[in-house]
Amino acid sequence: MYIPKSFTINKEEVIYDFIEKNSFATLFSLHNGEPYATHLPLLLNKEEGYLEGHFARQNQQWKDIVGQNVLVIFQGPHCYISPSWYETDQAVPTWNYVAIHVYGELEIIEEEKEVFDSLADMVNKYEKPDSSYHLENVDENYIKGMSKGIVGFQININKIEGKAKLSQNHPEGRQELIIKQLENSVDQNNIHIAQLMKKNLTNG
Repeated sequence: MYIPKSFTINKEEVIYDFIEKNSFATLFSLHNGEPYATHLPLLLNKEEGYLEGHFARQNQQWKDIVGQNVLVIFQGPHCYISPSWYETDQAVPTWNYVAIHVYGELEIIEEEKEVFDSLADMVNKYEKPDSSYHLENVDENYIKGMSKGIVGFQININKIEGKAKLSQNHPEGRQELIIKQLENSVDQNNIHIAQLMKKNLTNG
């Protein structure tokens, strides 16, 4: 990914936090010699350095993906930035956004218990603490039947790139004008970018 120095996210904890909050990812690999992508939620194990998830078994991507260096993209908030918000009209439009690219080698998880544990971890992440749904309460035979339709996997991470394009290449006064416009929006992407820009300004 092209990342100008001023847009680079250097702090590992910031990258990990972003992945955990924006965990619906796009997984790219080569399948039958062509680029192929699957959109799916992934869980991060930052202590051991891997991502985990599962394919639908009918998704052919998993059949030739083992051993490839795959790319996973976690896309965050993004929005259009209008030059009409600036102190001058001698400017061009741009787009602010945050994205994380994770590279790694994928391995298929065959162990039934590991696959179930991965599913349970995912359910626990997304269900609310007071939810009435608990995977362990579902009939074991039903779970086994459903599990036949998925393929569990783990991506062992070998490189991570983080990019936050938040108008850092513009003067601070202009950044404040942009933030003001974004905060007046009802669009959640705009509001989130404004929050990130304010945090970036505060942190220098």
